[in-house]
Amino acid sequence: MKGVVFNLLEDAVICAHGMAAWDSMLELARLDGAYTSLGSYPDGEVVALVEAASTVLVLPPGEVLRWFGRSAIPLLHKRYEMFFTPHHCAQTFVASVNDIIHPEVRKLYAGAGCPHFHFHDLEDGRTGLTYQSPRRMCRLAQGFIEGAADHFGDKVEIEHLSCMLDGHPVCRIALGWAQ
Repeated sequence: MKGVVFNLLEDAVICAHGMAAWDSMLELARLDGAYTSLGSYPDGEVVALVEAASTVLVLPPGEVLRWFGRSAIPLLHKRYEMFFTPHHCAQTFVASVNDIIHPEVRKLYAGAGCPHFHFHDLEDGRTGLTYQSPRRMCRLAQGFIEGAADHFGDKVEIEHLSCMLDGHPVCRIALGWAQ
């Protein structure tokens, strides 16, 4: 995983819970915390930090990922405003991930293993999202979507229809964008 993700996690934890919480997470995870944004680090390190955060923040791991994704959006906006500027709502921003944001991420961070999202219309009018990643961090994706909705002042209802964590080959998620 790219170091920028670790940097965002560190910033989110420190902003919300203070430096002591970050230091406690590093100690519990037995990591030194020296992450450069362009560096690549084993996925196991982010997993260890999520598990440590679960203990420190008293949240289940999935909720830690969701909280992190939601908290990271304002930080991402500060660092990469150019990804946000063309959009006036969360729905178009989220839909741009595969075609605009992830290719740019790969340019900035060579070797980034971005998840893949497939969007489609559901019969009930919601947007269907298929999430696929060997990291199986759909709750992080959910948090990013919620954070984007917060950023743009939108409302979104998210329903997990199936999940890789329950043995399914992909996560299927329904997004209901409030008008």
